[in-house]
Amino acid sequence: MFKEYVDHDGLALADLIRRGEVTAKEVLEAAIARIEAFNPQLNAVIRPLFDRARQRVAAGLPDGPFCGVPFLVKDLLAQIDGVPTGNGNRLWATRVKEGDSELVTRWERAGLVIAGRTNTPEFGLTPYTEPCANGSTRNPWDLGRTSGGSSGGSGAAVASGMVPIASGGDGGGSIRIPASACGVFGMKPTRGRTPAGPFIGEAWSGFAVEHVLTRTVRDSAAVLDVTHGADRGSPHPLPVHAGTFLEASQRSPGRLKIAVSREPMLGKAVAPEVISAFDDTVKLLADLGHEVIEAAPPVEREAFSMAFLTALAGELRADIEFTAKTFGVRIRPGDYDASSFGMGLLGEGFTAGDLIAAHRYLGLAARSVLGFFEDVDVLMTPVLSTLPVKIGALQPSALEKKLLTVLGYIGGGRLLKKLGIAEQLAAQTFEFISWTPIFNVTGQPAMSVPISWSPEGLPIGMQFVGRFADEDTLFSLAGQLEAAKPWKDRRPPL
Repeated sequence: MFKEYVDHDGLALADLIRRGEVTAKEVLEAAIARIEAFNPQLNAVIRPLFDRARQRVAAGLPDGPFCGVPFLVKDLLAQIDGVPTGNGNRLWATRVKEGDSELVTRWERAGLVIAGRTNTPEFGLTPYTEPCANGSTRNPWDLGRTSGGSSGGSGAAVASGMVPIASGGDGGGSIRIPASACGVFGMKPTRGRTPAGPFIGEAWSGFAVEHVLTRTVRDSAAVLDVTHGADRGSPHPLPVHAGTFLEASQRSPGRLKIAVSREPMLGKAVAPEVISAFDDTVKLLADLGHEVIEAAPPVEREAFSMAFLTALAGELRADIEFTAKTFGVRIRPGDYDASSFGMGLLGEGFTAGDLIAAHRYLGLAARSVLGFFEDVDVLMTPVLSTLPVKIGALQPSALEKKLLTVLGYIGGGRLLKKLGIAEQLAAQTFEFISWTPIFNVTGQPAMSVPISWSPEGLPIGMQFVGRFADEDTLFSLAGQLEAAKPWKDRRPPL
């Protein structure tokens, strides 16, 4: 057994394999051993693909920068030939897909070895990973707390050392939230930086983008080097990136003008532990020589929240209707989790005009926020307003679940809208993720950096947002922070 497996990041493992100090088979078996050891506690991996991985290693791997590195893929969006994409849903759990997504092709061309699929909430909706179809994913730092969402399985897998790299998708914070909750690094690239096709035109109206969660900054940068670039028909193609993201992660960022704000953008309160971590990071940035100012982009809390809620409700309604059509069944509350069914039911209550008005508002809001970055290089905020919450804390109550079921059977979307229940649940969620959704709307790159831990040993990530299409500055800053306050060798108490 390759006992030192957990001590290395992805690039280091690939280097060991390339130099013949260890084989790809030994590395894969070490990953499988850790998955089998810790997954019963964490429920991070919901679809092991060990036989597939062994076959690929035995057949010979491409000589890419990650040759032989074990990898896990979130069970949403990215499609693997011959493997179900479960979407956290009971019906989709066994529907085998044909063909690889372009992103999967690029991952495997780089030498990554897919060893399984990770847990996700149903349709990627919530910032916690507790789908009825697969059960809750638990936080490696405290098994009673959430690992975040929607890439919660990937966050827990990387934090526990199952793999050094796992995929995620981010439509409202779903890479950054679990990265913060689990104490790993998570970069949400610029809209259009990575391919979504060929089986998806765009995810969540362009809000969502896929990338990875990692233990080190350089792994994230190097993965983006092998995956970036538009695929055929991309609605958001970006100019060709000059240089490499890996090089950017290894050079000094220079003196940056960094705006900092701990004022909630969508919520109303921030926990003392988060404030303390924020203040410590502000001091660190100043000590590193950056110009730090207190400022934040203008955001109309209630108007933005309602517009974003309307857009998500439309997406969930479309997901539910497509699911029912695909499986030839009527829409039944029992086929879905309460949160996603309730959001889809709310979507039934909105009109087409409501949806277009919401997107028009969000487009204007994005222009306003992007204007703020004409005067600063980076914005720093917390990722989450509290420590990772307890499992079940953000779920609808038993009474709310019953009401949603009844309304579902009577087609009560408009009534649900009148009662305001979905808005209440959304407000509760935005209280937890006050800062992340805004930058899905603007399309800017944003990252969660595991820079702090609470006195009780729980990770607290800080969000750094860059100018549109400027991942380079973020990677350079992240590399500097990683050197100043290393986190790679911190281990959860499993």
